[in-house]
Amino acid sequence: QVQLVESGGGLVQAGGSLRLSCVASGSTFSAYPMGWFRRVPGKEREFVARTTWSGDIAYYADFVQGRFTVSRDNAWNTAYLQMNDLKPEDTAVYYCAAGPNVPDKYDYWGQGTQVTVSS
Repeated sequence: QVQLVESGGGLVQAGGSLRLSCVASGSTFSAYPMGWFRRVPGKEREFVARTTWSGDIAYYADFVQGRFTVSRDNAWNTAYLQMNDLKPEDTAVYYCAAGPNVPDKYDYWGQGTQVTVSS
């Protein structure tokens, strides 16, 4: 079992930056690919970014447009989402997720962290 806990969300002005963290419990996290998703109330959850177990390859949604960077530090069982040049439309609850069958299936999810970008 892997438990994930996100942190780092908050209120930021447009153009600002935030770094989200995803801390995992369980020794297998370092062996799993992981990803970040977000959900706006009333809309479906959408993919943001994901990376391999080693963090050497990353994939991003088109809307990221070079503004976000996903990374991980397996020694600390932690993944990050660095978000720069934030826009009001980035306002959402952000979730991290992981599992052995990513991207086909994410078995483990965090509780989410709210990101609010003011204009």
